[in-house]
Amino acid sequence: MKFLREILDKQKPLFEKGGKFEKFYYLFEAQDTFMFSPNTTANNKGVQIRDAVDLKRMMITVVIAMLPCLFFGIWNVGKQHALSTGQELDLMAQILIGLKVVLPIVIVAYVAGGLVEVVFVVIRRHPLNEGYLVSGMLIPLVMPPTIPLWQVALASIFAVVIAKEAFGGTGMNVLNVALTARAFLYFAYPTNISGDVWTYFGDSTPADGFSGATALSLGAATTTGESSGELVAQLNQSGFSFMDMMLGYIPGSIGETSTIMCLIGALILVGTGVGSWKIIVSVFGGAYFMGIIFNLIGANDFMLLPAHYHWVIGGLAFGAVFMATDPVTAAQTEKGKWIYGFLIGVLTVLIRIFNPAYPEGIMLAILFMNVFAPLIDYYVVGANKKRRLKRATV
Repeated sequence: MKFLREILDKQKPLFEKGGKFEKFYYLFEAQDTFMFSPNTTANNKGVQIRDAVDLKRMMITVVIAMLPCLFFGIWNVGKQHALSTGQELDLMAQILIGLKVVLPIVIVAYVAGGLVEVVFVVIRRHPLNEGYLVSGMLIPLVMPPTIPLWQVALASIFAVVIAKEAFGGTGMNVLNVALTARAFLYFAYPTNISGDVWTYFGDSTPADGFSGATALSLGAATTTGESSGELVAQLNQSGFSFMDMMLGYIPGSIGETSTIMCLIGALILVGTGVGSWKIIVSVFGGAYFMGIIFNLIGANDFMLLPAHYHWVIGGLAFGAVFMATDPVTAAQTEKGKWIYGFLIGVLTVLIRIFNPAYPEGIMLAILFMNVFAPLIDYYVVGANKKRRLKRATV
């Protein structure tokens, strides 16, 4: 490492002001600070608080927290492929199929979005931050494994330009970057991102009697009929028992199927102080509350679905852990985090029940609340000021 440090120090003058490659300084700085700790220091006047946490370590922690979902998703893609085509594949064969499908999606997302970031760094001459380390991983995890690679690239570019750089770059965006990529594909190419999906690929033929329906699509199909209370039995018959959905042995987006893997990621984020447990808990609480309300109404089978099923169906757990807790787009005040998360859970179930065309809900709920997060904080801070003024003495 000392040898590498010496090489970088010798090349640094070429990228500093007046050097031959001055306009590429921030690209040089990015690789320097990625491999070594920055050599910049704060003003040494006054008291300083030393803390080992910086943006790079925070982003790496989030990536590590997503690895259980990634590894499980790779295996599950292979497993679902085997089930849908009626093949008997061992563990290693399933993993290899998953790697063949998932790794290109991850690589394309990182390369496409990363190149856009580099272009903006050169044009705007601002530092290249580590924020896309997380977004570049989140985008593949919220995609179905059969998504065309060119759509992954297009969505990544769109998300970085519109949701991030248009607002000023890392730390300035209003909308979650990865969810913006998914929303773009949902509205631009809905047949590739939703519907009966995601368990077999073009080189194989699905087994007789196989249906690619997801648990949410089965639930959405019951919203137009009378309530019979048979949805749970239908889910069990179709291979969507509560335990299967909890563990993640079901078709779905690459990283969203396993609630257990999402909760492992949540423990990592909360344990390291990177993610807010208040937001995670309140999202689950809001979904459960709305599920209970619909159980009391009971106008159709989807409304009668037990409230706790909403925790394991679709991507609610993944959204609650990795999307809603985004420190840039989420509420910042402590009370605001409770309100923000609770409303995400409520809106998720509302969208699932009342919008059969898009039964997932969590994506639109988080993006909607991203916009209102500053307003929530504004009123929470205002209420705190009023309480303090009442306690103040002249």
